[in-house]
Amino acid sequence: MLRDDQIIEILELVDFRMSKGEIGNIFRSQDHADFMECGDQVLRNFLNGLVIHLRGTKENPKNPNEVLAKHRAEIPVKENTKPRVEFKATPKTEFKKKPASSSNSRDKKPAPKIQVVEKVKFKNGKKKP
Repeated sequence: MLRDDQIIEILELVDFRMSKGEIGNIFRSQDHADFMECGDQVLRNFLNGLVIHLRGTKENPKNPNEVLAKHRAEIPVKENTKPRVEFKATPKTEFKKKPASSSNSRDKKPAPKIQVVEKVKFKNGKKKP
């Protein structure tokens, strides 16, 4: 959810300069005349800049959650859209086995196994003597 000017600021954190036009060309469709493929150098510098943008430097560390919350606050909210539901990981719960009731499990007979595919004998074109 980054705008072009935010991407430029992130790239400048690692002293990598790109214009808005060049960034726009990266996000065009492949069949467009001005399409430009995002090279390894651009991606590497963007990722390094993003780390500095979110975490800060050793001398001046940041909390990534605060940075992301600031960006979310800057995004304009449309009136007719549903709010996004954030994924929250739930802790794993251990499932306990239900105690087998002695009378019900013995009375039931297992369902007969239904054969879906017929048994086929392959000859591979060879005759056996």
